[in-house]
Amino acid sequence: MFRLDGQVALVTGGAHGIGRGIASVLHEAGAMVVIGDIDREAGEQVARELGGQFVCLDVTDAANCQQAVAAVTERLGRLDILCSNTGIFPQASLAEMTGDDWDQVQSVNLKGMFQIVQAALVPMRQQRYGRVVITSSITGPITGFPGWSHYGASKAGQLGFMRSAALEVAKDGITINAVMPGNVLTEGLQAQGESYLAQMRAAVPTHQLGTPEDIGHAACFLASSEARYITGQQIVVDGGQILPESPDAILA
Repeated sequence: MFRLDGQVALVTGGAHGIGRGIASVLHEAGAMVVIGDIDREAGEQVARELGGQFVCLDVTDAANCQQAVAAVTERLGRLDILCSNTGIFPQASLAEMTGDDWDQVQSVNLKGMFQIVQAALVPMRQQRYGRVVITSSITGPITGFPGWSHYGASKAGQLGFMRSAALEVAKDGITINAVMPGNVLTEGLQAQGESYLAQMRAAVPTHQLGTPEDIGHAACFLASSEARYITGQQIVVDGGQILPESPDAILA
């Protein structure tokens, strides 16, 4: 079950972190993985490791999104799976946040997602088959965190987009779903230091941080043919982080 043999998958933001974890799991499931990333050096390295391919991709550039999808279909003949994972998460308090700060996060996280999904739907509609998996977050749709109001807004916006978009393409054999990670041990999180990581672990009932591959396994399921009857939905992957009513509940 959940094999992806013979399928072509484009993973945006696949050079690092969660994107790399998703790409790795899809590869293990048999997919030909194309890494789409603005970081050419790292992206090409991951592609080599997975026996896949690389396309240089800036999701904020609509023309580049179309070119990247065209390159995938020209090289490999089809595009079955899009994992729209590119995202940024700079912190800024409301008092300090500028309009440019806000626009940058929305441009990458929300508009960038729209642009790559829109481009990918063209070959998927022609095939009458496709799986789109969006990397959202628990932050915004479910929880909040000081300094991330612009990030939270972008992640909540992704889910609003997903539900309506899923309705538009359902008749074409295409599903659009999302994964919602909690605290995942990526390079960015590790850079915060052990004290910060300890705080993050304490907030999770399992007292463990997720791995990029944990998110990849959820994405792999949603990308599979077995998930054909699931669309416009989201899966929270957070070790139970959103469950406690208070910190005391974790200690019980």
